[in-house]
Amino acid sequence: MAGRIEDYALIGDMQTAALVCRDGSVDWLCLPRFDSHAIFAGLLGTEEHGFWRIGPASPEGAPAAPADRRRYRGDSLILESEWDTPQGTVRVTDFMPPRDGAPQLIRVVEGVSGRVPVRSSLRMRFSYGRVVPWVHKVGERTVAVAGPDSVWLDSDAETHGKDLTTYSEFTVTPGDRITFTLSWQPSHKEPPSLPDPEGSLDATVEFWREWVEHCTYHGPYREAVVRSLITLKALTYAPTGGIVAAPTTSLPEEIGGVRNWDYRYTWLRDAAITLSSMLRTGYREEARAWRDWLLRAVAGDPENLQIMYGIAGERELGEAELDWLPGYENSGPVRVGNGAANQLQLDVYGEVTEALHLAHMTGLSRNDYASLLQIKLINYLEKNWDQPDEGIWEVRGPRRHFTHSKVMAWVAVDRTIKLIESGDADGPLERWRELRDDIHRDVCEKGYDKERNTFTQSYGSQELDASLLLIPQMGFLPPDDKRVIGTIEAIQRELSTEDGFVLRYPTAGDEAGVDGLEGDEGAFLACSFWLADDLAMIGRVDEARKLFEKLLSLRNDLGLLAEEWDARLQRQVGNFPQAFSHVPLIDTALRLTASGAYGG
Repeated sequence: MAGRIEDYALIGDMQTAALVCRDGSVDWLCLPRFDSHAIFAGLLGTEEHGFWRIGPASPEGAPAAPADRRRYRGDSLILESEWDTPQGTVRVTDFMPPRDGAPQLIRVVEGVSGRVPVRSSLRMRFSYGRVVPWVHKVGERTVAVAGPDSVWLDSDAETHGKDLTTYSEFTVTPGDRITFTLSWQPSHKEPPSLPDPEGSLDATVEFWREWVEHCTYHGPYREAVVRSLITLKALTYAPTGGIVAAPTTSLPEEIGGVRNWDYRYTWLRDAAITLSSMLRTGYREEARAWRDWLLRAVAGDPENLQIMYGIAGERELGEAELDWLPGYENSGPVRVGNGAANQLQLDVYGEVTEALHLAHMTGLSRNDYASLLQIKLINYLEKNWDQPDEGIWEVRGPRRHFTHSKVMAWVAVDRTIKLIESGDADGPLERWRELRDDIHRDVCEKGYDKERNTFTQSYGSQELDASLLLIPQMGFLPPDDKRVIGTIEAIQRELSTEDGFVLRYPTAGDEAGVDGLEGDEGAFLACSFWLADDLAMIGRVDEARKLFEKLLSLRNDLGLLAEEWDARLQRQVGNFPQAFSHVPLIDTALRLTASGAYGG
């Protein structure tokens, strides 16, 4: 049985990632890319769908014991888990070295004290747990083959097969180091080179040491900010610069519910705000790589801008259900692909333009096509900003005139006007100034409820929406505007949970609501960070700090956040770890640090 979502650790190589549970089980790994088929899919089913557990040997039939301690080695993605047993203490170090060749998952078992019996249980199941591979020996190596894929196991320990599982049993004493390396290779190619686990470990330590040195943030929340930055780096697909929203699919927004989506793709929105956080903390190369990815993905067709793409810029992301997987804690269906790729979400134009504007303002080297793309995006918006859309939350109900979408259309026009005013692009300046005024007037007239003194989710609606918290952050209205303050207070009053976190919008429970779906969901963590930002902006800095530090307390022991928090169950829910949670954590830390709103 899979662990709780917060029981998992992330390791990765900037091309794919694995989730390692407290009991030493790797329950999720897609090879060779984030969006490839999983060879370990136990996270979304049972052990029959693939896992790899290493830890102290437990009696036959007994559950595996969770580690007594675990941590990342310094500021890295190298996971160290330790078990204290009656026989002694053992440590397992898990990591994936940044790669030029075959992807590798390396696990090092080390004796710390006493004599500890250890067991490795490896059950590979290709194609998301559906296909049992042909496992056999090639010399001293073990290989699993199915169709186009092969996975090679190299170890210091002897292995044997039983019940379609590869086992190894051995005992470690102080100073012993037993290594296991799993390498992927196309099945038609020669075997991958023999691994060098110890050399790879040293290289991985050095990679993360050098990368973290570039961080320019040295404030009171540095530990949380650096861990979030490392997580965002881990979600970046190094060959192209694309950034996945999360490395998982179908972790539920409500345990037992149907709100289960595939996040292993690049949302322009998520990637744009990630770029912004990277730029603010000194990571210009990542920002440049994402801008280049954007220009390739959009290419010469900005009028058909998608809200999301594959990590190499693929456009076809058809959605399907994997009916042989029961889902995480029976939360079905399990989905791969994402039908939202073909939605109209006008806010994306604003997020992309804001990211390009920030890159320009922070001195990222000029790219003429980026400026041309910005002009083309506004040409499209000029004709379409007043259309209904599916909005930031990708509703699967009818299109609406979402207020946040209109605000972000205003942002896109405003930032492009600034680009033209700087002399770095040409465009119809006076006409677009009029367009900017028209959009602003439209939002203030149709998206604002005078009687309640709050902006609403969509034109003419009564519902609120946490995306309205971005109005002052985007500069649409100043923070001290009574309409802004009224909106913040209305969201606190109507969308906050008992513990002070924020829901995205009202859900309808057993009926299909505005998003076209039944069921509820947890508090959306990004929205809760946005509230902390807004509170700081309107001068309620102590309240902002308290909310921020309460949000930090939701992170698991390794500093990781999923998409949402279930206040009723007191646990993390949604895909994990989630870029859209870690980005606003960084942004709020920067804002609070700048304001001096922190304790100590």
